[in-house]
Amino acid sequence: MLNAVIAAVKAVAQQEVMPRYLRVARQRKVDGSVITEADLVTQEALSRELRKIYPGAVVGEEMPEQEQIDQWRAGDAGLWCMDPIDGTSNFVNGLPYFAVSVALMRQGRSVLGVVYNPVADEMFYAEQGKGAYLNGEKLPIKEHVPTLRSAMANVDLKRLTPRLAEGICSARPFSYQRNYGACSLEWCYTAAGRFDLYLHGGQKLWDYAAGCLVLEEAGGKMCGFEQDDFWAQPLWQRPAIAALDPDLFIQWRDWVRAHR
Repeated sequence: MLNAVIAAVKAVAQQEVMPRYLRVARQRKVDGSVITEADLVTQEALSRELRKIYPGAVVGEEMPEQEQIDQWRAGDAGLWCMDPIDGTSNFVNGLPYFAVSVALMRQGRSVLGVVYNPVADEMFYAEQGKGAYLNGEKLPIKEHVPTLRSAMANVDLKRLTPRLAEGICSARPFSYQRNYGACSLEWCYTAAGRFDLYLHGGQKLWDYAAGCLVLEEAGGKMCGFEQDDFWAQPLWQRPAIAALDPDLFIQWRDWVRAHR
């Protein structure tokens, strides 16, 4: 199944996403986020191909909210969760940091995840209990574990509480900070060791479904602001505190919680 999903994701990205890169007009959804024709046709194509592999329910970012809820309720035994283009703002502005993200979920947890950046031709993927990989190479790639003070962090400041955002800006416990605007890739970059720490104030289901499994299977750890079990948080809006190294994760988690 994993190989079939990888092939489907890559084919749809090549046929529907990349021919429209820098060639589609943007629109605004009700919540102010960007959507394009590429998002819609990619979601439709992915839904069609994934259902050939496993005929389960499908939740996609660009579906109406009620349809998302209905599909979720119908898919406890098996559910495809997708973000057809994660990082649409980057996509329309020519920034080569966006991805097609797909996860298979059962009983509310991801059991298979695929995240593909078609510009870099980087395919991240994982199956529950079988490890995580990037283009066939087992993750993590970088084995060096820094101290908290020397770490590279990916932090999305705009969704944090004012107190936590101020603490990070005025007295950050790490050395370097980045945020590129595609959650699925942020999880995968952490799994690969490109980022040491990860912090996000609240993600939708399709933001984390595939990427967090990749990090988990690479040996990383994650939790919420208040709950240690990341998967026990509210489904549609989950904050994320994460790190690849378990010891570094504990230090990062404790610092974040102390500064909320």
